[in-house]
Amino acid sequence: MVKTALITGITGQDGSYLAEHLLTQGYRIFGLVRRSSSSNLQRISHLLGNVEILPGDLLDQPSLMDAIAQAQPDEIYNLASQSYVPLSWTQPSLTAEYTGLGVARLLDSIRRCKPDAHFYQASSSEVFGQPSESPQTEDTAFRPRNPYGTAKTYGHWLTVNYRQHYGLYACCGITYTHESPRRGAEFVFRKITQGAAKIKLGLAQELKLGNLDARRDWCYAPDAVQAMWLMMQQPEPDDYIIGSGETHSVRELVACAFGVVGLDWQDYVTVDPEFYRPDEAVQLVGCIDKIRRKLQWEPQHSFEKMVEVMVRHDLELLGGGE
Repeated sequence: MVKTALITGITGQDGSYLAEHLLTQGYRIFGLVRRSSSSNLQRISHLLGNVEILPGDLLDQPSLMDAIAQAQPDEIYNLASQSYVPLSWTQPSLTAEYTGLGVARLLDSIRRCKPDAHFYQASSSEVFGQPSESPQTEDTAFRPRNPYGTAKTYGHWLTVNYRQHYGLYACCGITYTHESPRRGAEFVFRKITQGAAKIKLGLAQELKLGNLDARRDWCYAPDAVQAMWLMMQQPEPDDYIIGSGETHSVRELVACAFGVVGLDWQDYVTVDPEFYRPDEAVQLVGCIDKIRRKLQWEPQHSFEKMVEVMVRHDLELLGGGE
C-alpha cells in the first residue's frame, strides 16, 4: 500500500530533502505552501512533477483542515516555522504565531480530520537555551533564551500534550543545527562556505565573522531528515534528539572551508563584534545515545565531509566549479 505524507515547510531546506527521501520510499507527497506570489519553490523545482502542492497557512486553521481532508495523509511532518533566531527578536509576535500557535492549529486539525495520522513536530535545540547540563538529553530541562526557542518550546509541549491527552501518534525531533547546500546564506555555516568560495573566485576579499571560539553541534540535513522518517515508523511515538553528538568551533569550520579551496583563512577573515551572540556558559551539544540505541540511526556525514560538500557546491554555484 502506498503511503501518503503531507509536509509543511516543503519549500525549506529540510522539507525539500524530506520530500526526496520519501519519494525513494515510494510515498505520495503533498506539500503545504502559502498562496503567495512570493512563494519560493526553488528548492523543490526538480520535484514538482512528483509532489502535489496544496494551499495552506499555519495562521489559518480552516486551510489546514482542508489540506488534511484532501490529502488524507498517513504521516504529517510540520517543518514550517519562522526559524531565524535574530528575526524572532524583531518579530516576536509573528514568530509565536507561526512557530508556536501554528502547531496548535495543526494538531487540532489532525485531531478533527485525521486522528490516526502520524505527526512529526520539528522541535529545536533552542528549547534548551542556556542548558543546565551538557551534553543535553531528552530529559534536560527547557530554558529557552529567545522568542524562537520559546515558541518552539510551546510547540514541543503541546505535541506531547496531544499525544498524552488525545492518544495521537505525535512525536518531536529536537534537532540541533543542521546544514546543507540548501541552507540560507544568513546562517553562519553557509556564510562561511560561501565566503570561502567567493574569495577563491576573486568575488570578495574579506569575510567578517563574530566569535570564532563559539562551538556548535552541526549535522547534515539529509541525515537529519532520515532520522525524522525513522521516528515516524516506530510502533509507539517518542521524542528524540537529532544531532551529531559532537561540537566544532567556528574557527575549525573556517579553517576547514578555506582548506578546501587551498587558502589560509587568517589572510581573509576578520572578527567583527557586531556578529557576536551572547556567551554560552554551557555548551549546546546533543546526546544521541537514545536515537542510536532505539532507531539505530547514526549521522552518515562527518563534519569535514559536510564542509567540503558545501564549499564545492558554492564554488560551482558561483561559476567556478572544478
